[in-house]
Amino acid sequence: MKIALGGDHAGFKYKEMLKTQLEQLGHEMKDFGPFSEDSVDYPDFVHPLSSAVEKQEYDLGILICGSGNGVAMTANKHAGIRAALCWNKELAELSKSHNNANVLCIPARFVSEDVAKDMVAAFLNTPFEGGRHQNRVAKIACS
Repeated sequence: MKIALGGDHAGFKYKEMLKTQLEQLGHEMKDFGPFSEDSVDYPDFVHPLSSAVEKQEYDLGILICGSGNGVAMTANKHAGIRAALCWNKELAELSKSHNNANVLCIPARFVSEDVAKDMVAAFLNTPFEGGRHQNRVAKIACS
């Protein structure tokens, strides 16, 4: 799969760790930044990532910030994005199976590295169930 990664300074360490995980799993990826722990404005990275996922240049996106809220709110401004803020493996699975989420948002200050890795694995490997969920997902976008 082609995966887009991004976030903010609070998520930098986890982003770097997840890059290693994704490389080991054989995924192609692009790091949209940031590229250090220096303070940044997350929309500067989230909007380009979300646009690329929305245009289907990437299969999925993963965003990491301190709480996960800022990146999720920003990504969800894009009509073609279904960004899910998750804090455990089960939520990551449900975000894909029921909501066909295409961006996983991780709150780095509130989950361990192992939980983040488990969420990424679940997010990448869980299929969308479709069926009764498809009609609901089709009604999410405003435009």
